[in-house]
Amino acid sequence: MKTVLITGCSSGFGLETARYFLDRDWQVVATMRTPRDDVMRRSERLRVLALDVTNPDSIRQAVQAAGPIDALVNNAGIGMLGALEGTSMQVAREVFETNTFGTIAMTQAVLPQFRERKAGVIVNVTSSVTLKSLPLLSVYTASKAAINAFTESLALELQPFNVRVSLVLPGRAPETSFGANARSRMQGNSPEAYAAFAQSVFAGMGQPSLITRALDVAEAVWRAVNDASCPVRVAAGADAVALAESC
Repeated sequence: MKTVLITGCSSGFGLETARYFLDRDWQVVATMRTPRDDVMRRSERLRVLALDVTNPDSIRQAVQAAGPIDALVNNAGIGMLGALEGTSMQVAREVFETNTFGTIAMTQAVLPQFRERKAGVIVNVTSSVTLKSLPLLSVYTASKAAINAFTESLALELQPFNVRVSLVLPGRAPETSFGANARSRMQGNSPEAYAAFAQSVFAGMGQPSLITRALDVAEAVWRAVNDASCPVRVAAGADAVALAESC
């Protein structure tokens, strides 16, 4: 029976992905900053571990507790919405610490076991905003675009060891709390000069006809883990797929 370790499982994409793998008879190591036992059904094949991907000791302890795994899904991430001029470097660094350096650190932590076994899959969840730039997302987009480049280079680096590395690029997912969390980081930070522009951007978001569901992401991650023939980049969600096809 195979084992997957998934980061950021308290809600949204990570939670749905953990449920998806569990329903398909995988052993699942679901990690989150503050472990909760009430978000998933109890199972002998499920372990919920504490993990802060910005903390080296937390990473070491989680990887050690997980034991041998067959796949790592780097899903943990935080959003950031706002004009760059009003974004403090502290907030920018927080975004990169989780989205970029946290993903790199988790990947680095599992590589020895994958390399030694000459087997393993790493899936990094980024975003379709890296395919088409949007305003007020410069810091967030940069943190995710860095992982795109990291993943594509690492995939070549690990080919001699039979370790696959893939990207899943979700679109906009209104059913998750990600957008609300992203907006919370901009409150009080946008200069007044950007107020009208920001309002027009928010108004333009409206109710899109094409969106991404958490299930779309779970299905894309499943494919990336289990289908050795799938491309390095896998768009997830109707809007992301449409965007990828237009690029």
